[in-house]
Amino acid sequence: MIEKGVGFKNTLRDLKNDFDRHNLGAGIVAAIFGLSAGVVHISAANSVGLPSDFTMIWVTALYFINGLFGVLVASYYRQPLPMANSFPGVFLFVAFVANAGLAPTLGGTLVAGFLAFLIGFSGAMGKIMRFTPTPIVMGMISGILLSFGLDLVTPLEDSFLPAALMIGTYLLIQRFYPKFPAIVGALITGVIYMFIVGVDFTGVSLMTNYPRFSVPEFDISVILSYGIPLTIILVGVETPAGVGLLKAAGYKKSPANGITAANGIGTMVSAFFNLHNTCIAAPMTAITSSPEAGKLDKRWVSAVLVGLIWMAAAPFYGSLVTLFEIMPPFFINIIAGLALLKVLVSTFGNAFGTGGHTIGALFAFLIAASEIELLNIGAPLWSLVIGILVSLILETKDFDFNFADA
Repeated sequence: MIEKGVGFKNTLRDLKNDFDRHNLGAGIVAAIFGLSAGVVHISAANSVGLPSDFTMIWVTALYFINGLFGVLVASYYRQPLPMANSFPGVFLFVAFVANAGLAPTLGGTLVAGFLAFLIGFSGAMGKIMRFTPTPIVMGMISGILLSFGLDLVTPLEDSFLPAALMIGTYLLIQRFYPKFPAIVGALITGVIYMFIVGVDFTGVSLMTNYPRFSVPEFDISVILSYGIPLTIILVGVETPAGVGLLKAAGYKKSPANGITAANGIGTMVSAFFNLHNTCIAAPMTAITSSPEAGKLDKRWVSAVLVGLIWMAAAPFYGSLVTLFEIMPPFFINIIAGLALLKVLVSTFGNAFGTGGHTIGALFAFLIAASEIELLNIGAPLWSLVIGILVSLILETKDFDFNFADA
């Protein structure tokens, strides 16, 4: 069954009481990170020749619908549960829209959402997570997040001065003024640097778009080749990653069934608005659930702020695209890397600490970091499957095969 949350009663009062500079800073950083990721969607659509007007409607729906669900889910559970969409799903979606058409692809999305909802509503996801070793899940997450850590330091080669200034600001604030959100200080330093060196912002133009309603159609071949893989992504990758991050952050009762059901409901709604799915956002969950977001019981506010910022930004996303195109690539990379520093420390510690399953966790880490794709299924799911298999063979003693309390 779906886990019961706090509910929506007194949400506004609690939001006001729990709001502080820490969850504000984390919310802003996570929102900026997520907004910058929309450029990936636009590039993916361009790569298969989708028209630009459809692409902007798609991305506008992405930020409005996922922002709305992020506000609702985080408020209901009072946990940092920002919602976004799956990157593997992005490339799957554009490929099928280009080849099979929009309406049948949205039909596959609707089926995937319904199946994910059933799995969450039935309580099956909680049982799956109960017997998925935490170190292996943490190994997978470490592999996924590794690229963000690498992107933090690689700008030191080609953009040494701004990178050193931003990283240095972060370290100095952490050392001498820990009450101030260090990530916000790094962000301010980066913006000041861009103004000093004369980055030209005159190319930013104002444009608006709004989500549009569409009617899905059902095609059995598209459901089997697109809808089922998307279901696997929602259930086998996105939920384990989100739940694993929450547990690593200290949320021992993370709602695996509720998250999966919410992924399903959001995805079904998305199918009627030209969007491929809605699900918990692992990188932003990492940011909003980290110690940078303040006290454990107040971090949920940062996820709500992400949702509100996204909903406000959605109609103007075309303008934000022109802004991101002007900003140097190192800016977002460094901000994201700094925001995930403590998360990386936590996930590595949980993967390779004293919790057993060390070899399985290592395989999960390496496979997730490699970004390999087998049978059109991405590395995150394979990292879990292979990591568990390796651990079953080499580390059988680390498993708890007592199914009585599942």
